[in-house]
Amino acid sequence: MEGEMRQKVSELPDTAGVIPRAVRHIFDILEARKADYSMKVTFLELYNEDITDLLALEDQSRFPEDRQKRHITLMEDGKGGAVIRGLEEIVVYTPRDIYSLLERGSARRRTADTALNKQSSRSHAVFSINIHVKETTVGNEELMKCGRMNLVDLAGSENIARSGVREGRAREAGEMNKSLLTLGRVITALVEHSVHVPYRDSKLTRLLRESLGGKAKTCIIATVSPSVHSLEETLVTLDYASRAKSIRNKPEPNQKTCKSVMLKDIYQEMERMKQDVKAAREKNGIYIPHERFVLDEAEKKSMREKMEHLELSLEKQNKEVEKFQGLYLAEQERRLDFENQNKDLKVNLESWKGKFLDFQEAHCRTNMLLREKDFIISNLLCSENSILERAKDMRNNLENASGDITVLLNKLERQAKTEAANEGLLSSFRDELDHSLRILHDRVVGSVCEHLKLLESTNEQTKSYFLAKTESANQLERRIEKAKNMYVSGVQCMKELADTLRQQSIIDAEQMRLSISTHATTVDNFLATMISEAEQILDDVLKSTSELKELLAFSAELQQTGLKRSLTSAQAMSKTSIDFFKNIRIHVARLIKLMEQNQIERSSKLLEFENEFKEICVKDEQAAMNKIAAILSGLTAKKTTMVSAYVEQLNERYSEEQKHLNLELCNLQQSSDNGKDELVAYVGVVESQFQEDMSSHAKLNDQMEGILHQCLKKGGHSASYWSHTQSSLHDLCKRSIMEADDFIEERRNKNENIFQEKLMSSARNDAEFNAITSDVLTSSKNSLLLDHEIRKMIESVSTTSSDHLELLNEKHSEGTESIRNISSNCLEKDYMANSPIRHRPRELLTNANSLEAIEDLRTSVPDLVAKFRSENKLDEIDKGKQFSDQRTRTSRSPLMPVNQYVE
Repeated sequence: MEGEMRQKVSELPDTAGVIPRAVRHIFDILEARKADYSMKVTFLELYNEDITDLLALEDQSRFPEDRQKRHITLMEDGKGGAVIRGLEEIVVYTPRDIYSLLERGSARRRTADTALNKQSSRSHAVFSINIHVKETTVGNEELMKCGRMNLVDLAGSENIARSGVREGRAREAGEMNKSLLTLGRVITALVEHSVHVPYRDSKLTRLLRESLGGKAKTCIIATVSPSVHSLEETLVTLDYASRAKSIRNKPEPNQKTCKSVMLKDIYQEMERMKQDVKAAREKNGIYIPHERFVLDEAEKKSMREKMEHLELSLEKQNKEVEKFQGLYLAEQERRLDFENQNKDLKVNLESWKGKFLDFQEAHCRTNMLLREKDFIISNLLCSENSILERAKDMRNNLENASGDITVLLNKLERQAKTEAANEGLLSSFRDELDHSLRILHDRVVGSVCEHLKLLESTNEQTKSYFLAKTESANQLERRIEKAKNMYVSGVQCMKELADTLRQQSIIDAEQMRLSISTHATTVDNFLATMISEAEQILDDVLKSTSELKELLAFSAELQQTGLKRSLTSAQAMSKTSIDFFKNIRIHVARLIKLMEQNQIERSSKLLEFENEFKEICVKDEQAAMNKIAAILSGLTAKKTTMVSAYVEQLNERYSEEQKHLNLELCNLQQSSDNGKDELVAYVGVVESQFQEDMSSHAKLNDQMEGILHQCLKKGGHSASYWSHTQSSLHDLCKRSIMEADDFIEERRNKNENIFQEKLMSSARNDAEFNAITSDVLTSSKNSLLLDHEIRKMIESVSTTSSDHLELLNEKHSEGTESIRNISSNCLEKDYMANSPIRHRPRELLTNANSLEAIEDLRTSVPDLVAKFRSENKLDEIDKGKQFSDQRTRTSRSPLMPVNQYVE
């Protein structure tokens, strides 16, 4: 059962037994679930029907022959199970702890050497593992789940004759065979479902009662030998296993216990154990070894700590229980409220069901009445169609008769009244015609006068508009002239500044050249005096060198000051030019804004003039009479078209002038921007040249200082080098003078070229600016000339319109006079009276219907209802029965009218 359990690595060896493998499997499952658990183990031995605890420590108070084993009592628990009193439970945490306990207990088992087995087990062993797993519910309530696993190692049945045992060993074999025989009887009774199962005949069957016929899962591993000599034992073992395989248990999981209940059981068990210990001490006393005492004290301390922890947990759990009880009561109250609401809803549902049934009955009755009404209406429609046919015939006859009567009456009335009414009508017509002609003539004359006044006001507005435009054009010319003067003065200032800068650079170059020549002459004189005075060479060289350094520093400072002045003047000139160009741009923007405002004002005035002219024409057209409406509308349309075309032409010319002027102003802005960019570039070039000059002078000074330092260094070695030094310094001075002259000449040429390019650019800018200003002035003058031409055209149009109006007035006077003459000639002629016409109306048709025939056309509604009910086999409608309509109903809405006339 145990096999080999020790190995260096954590894995089990291949020869490990069932118990180590089961233990490893249990720990793997618990660790995989990450469960909070505790595990305890017990290990007992059943030898000669005596139970011995294999894990208990030896009692040192007894003699060696008496303290080998500790016997334990087997008792009933009152529930059909067995309880072992005094069995020691050891808490384990790892598989290694269990392996150690197995080794310790297995070493204490009773074994003996027989003829069949060198190490034969003389007892049965039961290794039990008790596991407690803590689980947490949804309400944070802790539950304890308990489980037990019994691993039983049964001793084999033994033939005393073959094993060769004697005396005490024979008794051991007899007890083993007796317990195994009892186990076989129990298995047979369970297989045959006997009423009595002999569990109590052996302690082994009492221990295994729950595993054999209880609610646990049981597995039997039969260990047999392939040897022929063990055939009898093999057959007996297989018979046990075969019969045990037929047992059918009903395994059930253990009930989950609350933590508080479990603690209560633990307290009770502790109290019982305390009482047992106290009774044992009072009876016999007890001797505890020091090691055992230390272990007991440690266990007591750990137990106290656990008890305190459990008490705290219990208190916490009690609080949570109270909390959940409150929540439960609240939920109960809510559930009661919901039940009451549910009852009310059910009552309402029953009432609504009754109402729904009533509505169904009413709906059936209503459907029946509707079908009855449809039947009546269809029959009434048939009757109505026949009545309509008869009515049409009668209507035709009546129309013919009424037509004849009407013609006859009209003839008679005209014949009677014509003669009496003609004279009055003629006189009133003559008076009305004269009055209408006078009114028409007065209105035409008034309209012509209003049109003439409107033309005069239009001419005055046009004159004021042209005067305002002339004034704005003159103001524009003055502003352009002012901008031109500012530009010329700015360019002149720039030229003067450039001349000053060039003269200053020439003066600075000459000063630098003279300074370099002076330096060279001083060096030559210095060398000559040094040759003549060889004794004081070192002191004089030092003094001359210091003086030369000061002169070079002074020269460099002068040159830097001159270049800085040049740069400052160039920057001032560029700033002045930039400000000038900014002023030009500001004035140009103001000019553009002013022109846009003038354009908007002109457009608004023209639109106002056009709208006023159209409104006046419409009013005059509406005021005219119907006879001359065509003439006035044509004249008004012609005048409106002429004015609209002229206004559109003016707008187009103004827009073209505006575009041309905007283009010229954009060119002016572009030219100013180009000049500004060129000036900025020139300033950048001057600054770069200034930096180059400064760097070249710094390099030259550094070279001179290096050469003087080398001269001083060489002068200290020997006086023989003075001649060579003199020639070298003389050549160096000449070369320096030549380089300085070349550098100054080159810079002067570059400055001259830049100055000439700037002059040429300034000349080009002057030419472009003059051209732009001349173009702007020319455009302004052309615009004024065009305005004068437009003014002349407007005056000619107004003159033509006034002539047309006068001609229209004359023609209208002639037309009204001709109308008077024609009407008087027409009314003075004789007229013929209508002669009476003899007309006899036709005879009316005599096929009118009689009263009996008309009564026959009437449809009786009660008869139709009775017919409908007899056809549908219905005697009563109000019985409330559901009516299943088997026919196809008329496809219409319930309130749709059916009795529509069909023509």
